[in-house]
Amino acid sequence: MILIAGNQMFSMNPLTLTELERKILQDKRQSQVVYRYPSVDALEFELKTRTHIVEAGKSLYASGVSFATFAGSKCNEQFWTRTENGGFQLKGGVLPSVGINDIFENGHLYGFECAGAIIIILYKAVLDTVGDAVFNAYFKNLFLRDWQYDRDLSLITAYNKNEAYPGDVLYFKNPEHDPETPEWQGENVVMLDDNLYFGHGIGIETGQDIIQALNRMRKENSTISAYLQDLVVYPDFEYLRGLSVRDAWWDEGGQHEYTGIAGRIGLGTIRY
Repeated sequence: MILIAGNQMFSMNPLTLTELERKILQDKRQSQVVYRYPSVDALEFELKTRTHIVEAGKSLYASGVSFATFAGSKCNEQFWTRTENGGFQLKGGVLPSVGINDIFENGHLYGFECAGAIIIILYKAVLDTVGDAVFNAYFKNLFLRDWQYDRDLSLITAYNKNEAYPGDVLYFKNPEHDPETPEWQGENVVMLDDNLYFGHGIGIETGQDIIQALNRMRKENSTISAYLQDLVVYPDFEYLRGLSVRDAWWDEGGQHEYTGIAGRIGLGTIRY
């Protein structure tokens, strides 16, 4: 069920929504869970951001980026500095939007693990939703590695995989993975559609196919199959919408600025 300012009755122009957005809207309306929004604009913002997360997942898959462990990670050194722990630090003077877009435009220059891929997908989706100016104002000094370092995305966790929607991040756990390949202890994925996911290193597959791929990476004589955890992760859409609607003005020097300060709220760290 969806409630807008406490009211179940609201109207949205279906012509302004994509097919995917209409499906998410319908599924949430039919859910037993109550989803509350302060306004129709807030609901529309979430739908658009979810669409951009799905599109970013597909674009990363098509970009030519490679899968690599932290020890073997690589990046375009024109925009990023590779750190000793395998992360990527945005170089001084480089706009965050330029650094993120380059990963999708020059994917062959990049290699990273699946957790880093999810962070990159989420940043790209936020960029495409709020626009360059807002993104560059609030997401400065980017550092890309894994969940532990990217608190400014304001991630929220839930524990009901049956209430996952396209644009959510889920995790397939591989409890008896081969200890010699710890990178296959599980797979972070973006939900693209019903039972369709993108996981960096595996590709766009159904849940069954991802489980089969992980099971091939188990230790000898293992008996426990990989499985989809209940954990569901998504950005705080209302927080992000707040960044995009803040009052703006032109200062005396002609620079476009935004009121307010970007908060670092939400979970911030997710470990598997």
